[in-house]
Amino acid sequence: MPNWKALQDSSFLEANARDRALGVVDEGTFTELAGPFDRRFSPHLEVLGEAVEFDDGIVTGVGRIGVTPVFVISQEGRFIGGSVGEVGGAKMVNTIRLAVEFHDQLVASVPDLTDAEKPIVVISFETGGVRLHEANAGLLAHAEVMDQIQKARGKVPVITLIGSKVGCFGGMGFVAAATDVIVMSEFGRLGLTGPEVIEQEMGKEEFDSSDRGLVFRTTGGKHKYIMGDCNYLVENTVAAFRAKVAELAVLPISAFEEMRRIGSAATVERQLRGVALAAEMQPKDARDVWAKAGNANAAALTDLPLADFLAQVKRLSV
Repeated sequence: MPNWKALQDSSFLEANARDRALGVVDEGTFTELAGPFDRRFSPHLEVLGEAVEFDDGIVTGVGRIGVTPVFVISQEGRFIGGSVGEVGGAKMVNTIRLAVEFHDQLVASVPDLTDAEKPIVVISFETGGVRLHEANAGLLAHAEVMDQIQKARGKVPVITLIGSKVGCFGGMGFVAAATDVIVMSEFGRLGLTGPEVIEQEMGKEEFDSSDRGLVFRTTGGKHKYIMGDCNYLVENTVAAFRAKVAELAVLPISAFEEMRRIGSAATVERQLRGVALAAEMQPKDARDVWAKAGNANAAALTDLPLADFLAQVKRLSV
């Protein structure tokens, strides 16, 4: 068991799924659900002769931050790129379902609960999307997770954390976009199609996945913050992500509705204006969009320390 206090100062980028799950809640409060000793591994991988993990590459459990019950889902990118299959998907689905059921039981039995005493869900994404070894089961899992997020809406805030090595891509990019709040570090990456896949399908001239600067300008935390695709940008430590979750945990559920990226006519209208702007601009680089947002020296934003970046950056408004 890692030292919780030492874990707080560690890099979120380098932390494994279990460390992130333990670190985001109060010391000693995390109880794992369907952990390695339960041996819930993928039957599909076993049939194909592939190596399995007894937690299927995803850590789920429940803990607390202060008086807030926190249901945690944390993906492990070191196991088949954090890909989602039948077992991992079921663990995600049922963790959110348990949070909603717990909320309903709690509110029914204690009607004068404060906002801080109501449960939240935290998902630490580190995934390339569906696991191709069990594609149909994985795609179904994506749909079922989306369904549970919709059932949680207006009851249990679902908070996304993105700051791990793999990032959040594929169908899980859609899932992350459907949550209430997205918190990233500048090292986090978010998108639908991963850089390597774009290069494979469209050619190196269209997108050079070996160009790390290009990749992060297109999918990284700073760009996603400017575009409004993530709500908050934090330092690359477990403590910084935890602090932001603690800050969000005490908010009323109505506050989360305003932070969502989907689910209202006004949001759709804003996104359509963004599409129209992209068609008009035909940007060649993300920095073109940063300049359009009002950042006079867009190129300088790339290398600014986070505090300086947040102090002076202008976000795109359409």
